[in-house]
Order: sequence, then C-alpha cells, then structure tokens
Amino acid sequence: MTVAPAANPRKTATIRRLGPVDIAVLNAAVLEIPEAVWDAENQSKPNKFEVLDQTRHIVFRFVDSPRDWRGSHDRPLWAAWRALLEPVLAQAVQAYGYGRGVFPRVMLARMPAGGVIHPHIDANPAAKWPHKIHVPITTNPEVVSFFGGQEHRFPVGEAVEVNNLGPHWVRNGGATDRIHLIFEYYDADQPDPDWLAPLLAVGAPR
Repeated sequence: MTVAPAANPRKTATIRRLGPVDIAVLNAAVLEIPEAVWDAENQSKPNKFEVLDQTRHIVFRFVDSPRDWRGSHDRPLWAAWRALLEPVLAQAVQAYGYGRGVFPRVMLARMPAGGVIHPHIDANPAAKWPHKIHVPITTNPEVVSFFGGQEHRFPVGEAVEVNNLGPHWVRNGGATDRIHLIFEYYDADQPDPDWLAPLLAVGAPR
C-alpha cells in the first residue's frame, strides 16, 4: 500500500514572518524589466496553471519533476540575476539555520491591478516538503492574500513563509501591480520522508 504524502512538519500551518529583507537593489532591477521580457518569460514558464489567471511569472529555478523537490535546474535568466537574488534569498531564510539549504524554485510573480489568483492548494508532492516563502517587491494596500484561514496584507521587503498546502488565494483590488519574489527552501540534511521512495518507485502520475 502506498503511503499518502504528508507535509513536512517544519512547514508553517498558517504564516511565519521571517523579518525585513534588504531589497533595494533587487527592487530597482525588477522595475527596469521590459514588458517584452515579462511576456516572453511568462509564455515559456513551466508553471502554467489556470488558477494563476493574469499573473505573469519570470522563473529563475524550477523542479525537474513535480514529484521530487530534490532535483531542480537553473532556467536561462538565473545566471544574469543570481548576484541580485542570492543575497535576498540568504537573508530571508537566515532564521531557519540550515547548514545546507536548497532553493528548488525561485521566481518573480507579477499580478496586475484587478488581478486574482483563484483559491487552490499546491497539490503536487514536490510542494509538500519545502518551505514556501514570499518577499513582496511592490504592492498596494488593496492587495489581500488569504493563507491559513485568514486574510493578510504583506508589506514590501518583509519575508514571510506561507502555508501553501491549505486553500489560499490572492486579490489585487488596487490600481498598481503586485510583484513578489516567491521561492521554496528546504534542508538538504533533513531525512527524506518515508513516503518519497515508494511514490517515486511506483511512478505516480503527474
């Protein structure tokens, strides 16, 4: 009998505020990204889910398989953006204290004014183990995020881990775009869950 995937017990069940992060240099670079780059990168992104609606993404790193977070790869823009992203990523995850932390997915998500991300859960097994972390780059007071059974307004430059395994949604009721740096993070020294090997052995459907 196959064991059903269970969440990493280290993940938050609601939200976990990780503190302020210095995004000044990253913010300036993000605001300079041409519309043509946003459009081209969004067109080629691997996370084409209907619930994302009009939200566009620039994906820097992504998992090789939705079943296993331990394998990931750099996408074309990672090399150019790595020096800007790595200091922000490192500062955001400092509180975890992991000796060998890994970032399997790293992306920018741009939600237009009036945009929505419809209620959903991150259902693939690769999403059950890593921490899911947001760092707002731009926002406005009318951006509402629902995680852990409550509505939240996340301020610019404050890293926060969210519960991606419960129902969540986002609504931008303001007049400006919302741009978040979104990434996953896990401890490479943490033992793999008991359910992973059987799941991979049976070739669970994607």
